[in-house]
Amino acid sequence: MRSTHTCLNQGYKLLNFFNKKLSAIEDFLVLFVGISIFIVMILTSIQIISRVVGYPWPAFLELSELAISIFAFLGVAFAQRMDSHIRMELLVANLNGRIKWIVEFLATFFAFIVIGVLIYYSSLFAIDAYVIGDSTMDYLFPTWPAKILVPIGFTIWFLRLFLELVGYFRLAI
Repeated sequence: MRSTHTCLNQGYKLLNFFNKKLSAIEDFLVLFVGISIFIVMILTSIQIISRVVGYPWPAFLELSELAISIFAFLGVAFAQRMDSHIRMELLVANLNGRIKWIVEFLATFFAFIVIGVLIYYSSLFAIDAYVIGDSTMDYLFPTWPAKILVPIGFTIWFLRLFLELVGYFRLAI
C-alpha cells in the first residue's frame, strides 16, 4: 500500500525509497497485528465454550491482557501512514498552499517530539520490568515482552513522523 500523504508521494527519490522500506515494515506489522487479533478472537471463543462446559483455561485472561499491547502499539505507524488517526481537520482542511504545509509541519513536529519522549520513557519502563522481573499476578508470566512492544511500535511511528516532517518541510519552503 502506498502512503496517502501528498508530502511523500511527490518528488525526491531518497524520500520515496525510505517511504517504501518503512511501508514494508508497517505492512508486515499490521499483518502480524491482524493475525494476532484473529488468533486471540478464536481462542477467546473456544475459551468461552470451554468455560460453559465446565473446563475454563487457566491463565487465559492474563495472556490475552499481555497480547493487547500487540494490537494497540504495533499498528500505529500504519495508521499514521493511512491518515487514520483522529485529527483536528476543521482548521487544516480549510487552509491552502504554503500555510497548510506549515501547519502540517508544525503539528507533525509536535507529534514527533511527544513520541520521542514516549519512546524514551516506555523504554525505561520496559527495561525496568525486565530488570526487576515484573510478572503477572496469578501465573507469573513476565510482562517485559509486552512492555517492550510499546517503544518498538512508537519507534516505527517516530520514523514515519520523521519522513512526514521532511516531506512537509519540503512543501512548506
